[in-house]
Amino acid sequence: MARILVIDDDELVRATLKSALELAQHEVVVAKDGRQGLANYQNGNFDLVVTDIIMPEKEGIETIIELRQQNPAVKIIAISGGGRTSNEIFLDVAKKFGAVDVLSKPFTPKQLLASVEKVLAS
Repeated sequence: MARILVIDDDELVRATLKSALELAQHEVVVAKDGRQGLANYQNGNFDLVVTDIIMPEKEGIETIIELRQQNPAVKIIAISGGGRTSNEIFLDVAKKFGAVDVLSKPFTPKQLLASVEKVLAS
């Protein structure tokens, strides 16, 4: 069981990710944007962060950079549906800035859990 922080501005996505991760016996805390996510991260002891890239307030790349500054060893999975352009571009950038793995929306709970296990084992 891991303690996981999920950051996504879409309420349905947050709830779906939380549900899938909790079914796999993980403890999950959610945040609606990068600003709230960073505050939660500072107040918690997380094994993994799953963050969306395209968000209002503080977007995902900025959040990844700040998480890495706080803890260079933080394990991060970046997720994106792409917004107005290809999500692959955003996910490639996320990897360059420190995401350990990336998932392109839409993805299945099975794909999410496989990514989580892979990243936690790394």
